[in-house]
Amino acid sequence: MPNGESSYRRFLTGDDNGIVEIVRDYKDGLIFYLNSFVNNLTVAEELCEDTFVKLAVRKPHFREGSTFKTFLYAIGRNAAIDHLRRNRSDVIAIEELAEVQADRENLERSYIREERKIAVHRAMDTLKPEYRQVLWLTYFEDMSNKETAAVMKKSVHNIETLVYRARIALKKALEKEGFEYEEL
Repeated sequence: MPNGESSYRRFLTGDDNGIVEIVRDYKDGLIFYLNSFVNNLTVAEELCEDTFVKLAVRKPHFREGSTFKTFLYAIGRNAAIDHLRRNRSDVIAIEELAEVQADRENLERSYIREERKIAVHRAMDTLKPEYRQVLWLTYFEDMSNKETAAVMKKSVHNIETLVYRARIALKKALEKEGFEYEEL
């Protein structure tokens, strides 16, 4: 789970990488959330940008007792409500509803896919280097066991055994984080 609070504190003390980390970690989820208010992906993206600009320029005080995500999403929610108040005449034509719904579903699938990728990469970081390497070459680089064996200077049988053990270790690491991955 990203630690937006520490990134924000670093940003407030002058480290611009803090805001970059916040945008990277929260952008997609915030857009999805804001889209639930405005039912327009383009407007949701603009409101997301506005939220991060407010965070960077106004530097609101983060109150202890809530998570950083709650704090950020509250800023975004307020931006969405302000937008809706200013644009009460915005009515979506019936023809556009199907397109809006399709955009929402695509965004949701994309967000879930990205969250899964992040969880897998985090879990892989906890594995032994040899396991990370064999999984990376086999699944991310799409190498055969023979090619992986050549790269790692091991026998094909050793690679098969490593892949098996690495998959079990990865599955345990993912389950430890509460992630269920049936395809492993």
